[in-house]
Amino acid sequence: MNILQNAIRMAFITLIPALLLTCHTKQEIFHLPFNGEVAEHVLVLNEMKPALPTDWSTYSYLVMEMKVTSPQRFSVKAYTPEGMCRILIQPVGQNVWFRAVIPLQYFRGRDSSGHDMASANNRPRNAFWMSVWGPFGNIDRVDSLGINMTHPVGNPMVTIRSIVVSREDPGSEIMDALPVIDSLGQWMNTDEARKVQSFEQLKTAWEEEDQLLGDGFDYCEFGGYTDMLVKGTGHFRIEQIDSVWWFVDPHGHLFLSTGPDVLRNEQATRISGRESYYQALPDGPDDELRQSYREQTVTSFYTWNLKRRFGESWEAKWADLVLRRLDAWGMNTIACWSTYMDETHKKTYTVWLSGWSDGIPTYLGMPDVYSKAFADQVDSLARENCTPLKNDPYVLGYFIGNEPPWPDRESELADLFLNGPENTTRQKLEEFLATEDSPERRREFFINAFEKYLTLICDAIRKYDPNHLNLGIRFGGSPPLDVIRLGGMFDVYSLNVYNERPVEAIQKAYQNNGGRPVIIGEFHFGVPAGGLGAGLVQARDQKERGVAYRYYMEQAAAEPAFVGAHWFQWVDQPVSGRFDGENYNIGLVDVTDRPYWEFLEGVKETHRNLYSVHAGMNPPASEKAKKR
Repeated sequence: MNILQNAIRMAFITLIPALLLTCHTKQEIFHLPFNGEVAEHVLVLNEMKPALPTDWSTYSYLVMEMKVTSPQRFSVKAYTPEGMCRILIQPVGQNVWFRAVIPLQYFRGRDSSGHDMASANNRPRNAFWMSVWGPFGNIDRVDSLGINMTHPVGNPMVTIRSIVVSREDPGSEIMDALPVIDSLGQWMNTDEARKVQSFEQLKTAWEEEDQLLGDGFDYCEFGGYTDMLVKGTGHFRIEQIDSVWWFVDPHGHLFLSTGPDVLRNEQATRISGRESYYQALPDGPDDELRQSYREQTVTSFYTWNLKRRFGESWEAKWADLVLRRLDAWGMNTIACWSTYMDETHKKTYTVWLSGWSDGIPTYLGMPDVYSKAFADQVDSLARENCTPLKNDPYVLGYFIGNEPPWPDRESELADLFLNGPENTTRQKLEEFLATEDSPERRREFFINAFEKYLTLICDAIRKYDPNHLNLGIRFGGSPPLDVIRLGGMFDVYSLNVYNERPVEAIQKAYQNNGGRPVIIGEFHFGVPAGGLGAGLVQARDQKERGVAYRYYMEQAAAEPAFVGAHWFQWVDQPVSGRFDGENYNIGLVDVTDRPYWEFLEGVKETHRNLYSVHAGMNPPASEKAKKR
């Protein structure tokens, strides 16, 4: 984009909000500094200059022009006499003016889209993205607006130069000069020590990794502890020894599963409609990196950097290095949503099974479970996917689903079925509610439907692969007890726990799932830096990420039910966001394929201690990470 084009663009995007203002008077500028554990600034609507209307019920959008000095998440709260409703805002990058257009419907409640918790809650825009977590409420009597940040790092500042409510969407865009993302996929408007300043600097860092990796751990070929041998069956299984649960590898070695989710050589970001955000995009021989995903054009800067690092046969060379890294860091499992290694790159791995409801009426992840089409599809998919793997000793087990979003939304789910097209589940629901239609009855129906769903899938997997473990659905949040109870039909109960200490979640699952062992499918800690958000759980810096990892893992390992935990994820998410907007600093490596060495020191120390903690020989780490 040349200087004239950029000037025209800047004039245009600056003009749009003026057409939408409820009052055309020049607005005051709010400079909002954040420090302390929890910081909040409250702006009273009728004291603002100009004042904002308090009845938002006839408007569609809250429009704010702002600049933030940190990519840290913050809350936008609407206060009313009845309480508070909230949207969480995650900027794309930092240190630039951008327009955040927030649909007011998300103060009132979620929409009905999504098949898991991320797709039900995350809403992407061009210059930022939202987490729709609530609380929710009416917005016909809003008296004030709160801007809230938890554990702010580095005394960040949020500057707001315009706040209006609008009936039209002016578009959520970066309003400063572009581009803002360099040819390596880094955010340009920062000056941090880790940022790569030249390709020569990056090449030197790549070359130094050979000396920094170090030796591997004393695991067997499958990742088991070589000095602990019980009965081997040729496949992974579970065993309880002196009241403590373990995986047992094919040789008979005790095994605790650790490793990254989304271990892939790509991490796509949307470029459609945002081409001007990027200093450079893959072209020429690398144009194949631009692909179509969900009717959008996407690309992967991580892949582009890998091709520049390894050159010819880059995929095999990357796989070689991945296995060296996992061995050096004490990780023994390629976890969910990963690129599985080939015959020359073997590592214990989990299998993600999906597509159970493709083409079948489905709402909030719940399909038409009573239809013959669903039963036939489950059988077909299990046969197609499980039969070829039934003799593979490197398969740890199957995950069959992820974070269903419908629990505690059963009444809403019932309305979606009842107002949707005719199908078998709708018919059974109508018959079930004919005698009494109440929230309790609706909940009962869908708990029974979910049991039917799980029974069909679990039976089909056992039918076509009796050798491998069923690791179940990776539940998210805090599932209700009647949902946890159904996890007793899995071999291992899986849940994703994003907090600093997962002990209570493990205990609750174990006590209510029929005594099945527990594996954590996802957790992470991140730092707000380099234009990237901190993720769902924050640490102050990379060293504190290592402290957080050790505390989380060793506290979990002290629980007898614990059999492993998987880190989400391998590489940082793109600074301009993945498909749903998420742009977190949660990788073991960054977009330039450089490991986070300070963080990984904590990871390695954890894995040196994990066996002794789980066996009850040593106490778990007690030091908590600093968040700010």
